[in-house]
Amino acid sequence: MFSNLKKTIGLFIIAGIGGLAGSYLYNRSAVEAIYPEGANISQKQNMHLVSLPGTSDVALPDFTQAAEASVHAVVHVKTYYSARPANYGPFGFNPFDFYGIPAPNQRQEASGSGVIITGDGYIVTNNHVVENAEKVEVTLNDNRTFNAKVVGTDPSTDLALLKIDEKNLPYIIYGNSDDLKVGEWVLAVGNPFNLTSTVTAGIVSAKARNIGILPDQYKIESFIQTDAAVNPGNSGGALVNTRGELVGINSAIASTTGSYAGYSFAIPVNLVRKVMDDLVEYGSVQRGFIGVSIRDVDGKLAEEKGLKEPQGVYVAGLSEGGAAANAGIHEGDIITRVGDITVNSTPQLQEQIGRFRPGDKVKVTILRDGKEMAFDLVLRNKDGDTKIVKNEDALNMLGGTFENASANMTNKLGLSGGVLVSKITAGKLRNAGIREGFIITSIDKKPIRSKDDLKDALSNKQGGVLIEGVYPNGMKAYYGFGI
Repeated sequence: MFSNLKKTIGLFIIAGIGGLAGSYLYNRSAVEAIYPEGANISQKQNMHLVSLPGTSDVALPDFTQAAEASVHAVVHVKTYYSARPANYGPFGFNPFDFYGIPAPNQRQEASGSGVIITGDGYIVTNNHVVENAEKVEVTLNDNRTFNAKVVGTDPSTDLALLKIDEKNLPYIIYGNSDDLKVGEWVLAVGNPFNLTSTVTAGIVSAKARNIGILPDQYKIESFIQTDAAVNPGNSGGALVNTRGELVGINSAIASTTGSYAGYSFAIPVNLVRKVMDDLVEYGSVQRGFIGVSIRDVDGKLAEEKGLKEPQGVYVAGLSEGGAAANAGIHEGDIITRVGDITVNSTPQLQEQIGRFRPGDKVKVTILRDGKEMAFDLVLRNKDGDTKIVKNEDALNMLGGTFENASANMTNKLGLSGGVLVSKITAGKLRNAGIREGFIITSIDKKPIRSKDDLKDALSNKQGGVLIEGVYPNGMKAYYGFGI
């Protein structure tokens, strides 16, 4: 019996030793599988979880300086609107206007952000933040509130310029959006969901993005894409680099829910700066055109046209008498540079040209039959000449964009002339109930056949004004307001 007990104990000992050996061999093979290059246990113990503070010798970016330099210059923009009364009819005509009885309105409001760009109160924001607003109010980071004047707007870039009466304001200095690199850290500063002075961080994800969000015929979309969190209310806020310099104006997000989903878009500051300078100096944006129809050069087009590589922007057509045609550029040429800046997409080309005014001379480099050539183009405005057009105070006061009614319009309506209100902004026309598409035919019973007639009729005008006109469907309308 004792002999049997010894055998049993011996078997347990042998089994235990075998189990330990097996466990050792299993763990050894597992380590080798995880660390296939022969790493050992000590190497495993030296690995760190990078999400834990203090476990890495690599210094994290410090955004405090950039935040401090920018947060005081970003403002909260509140806009106020009146809902269209029920008795205004399909074209906004209020029959009680002639009796001095206002139609009942319901006040509506919205909000966004803006960026102070000068110490004397100029503020940049998005056009869609202030579009059609009857009143614009700005609240500074120190909680002071001011009524703001809309100096001018530019729907083609979704920018607007505001002005408040105050001095010695904190402002953000301009950076250079051309120098931005993909992967570079940036901060978004604004007022999302009415939460003032909010700062978020991310990187530049891409440049020269065209996302098809602007409806304007002459739109320029060359957005900086970032992954900095941007939400409703951030529109018009600042995108700054780690030095606190303004590099963009936050404008849009890509989202299926209306809230941030990882993609935000900002207007590059080099374009912003040009638009702001135009609005300050002229009251309207002076846009230069090269007179070409263009398309991106992709692999398919490169193969079709026998190009060595897909680069540049393909000239698919030319406007007769345009800047490009006059300079000697041909259909089929490949535009590769504007000045010293390389362009490889239509948004890049549009952004670069959008920084110039009619009459400016611009060097454009092209490829033709594999050879590089350079041309000096004198840019033209949309009317085909090189004139700078100032936005006269009288028309600016009305609040709208005006153009001579086309011959097709006047013939169809049996008019001898007229001025088309192609765009309504904050001002007298909107407050009176005039809608876009209205053709002004007379002011105070005097015929209006052109924009010059409109300017003359309003120059030095004081008191009441009676505007008569017709809508495209033939409906006549009358509006009165005071100046």
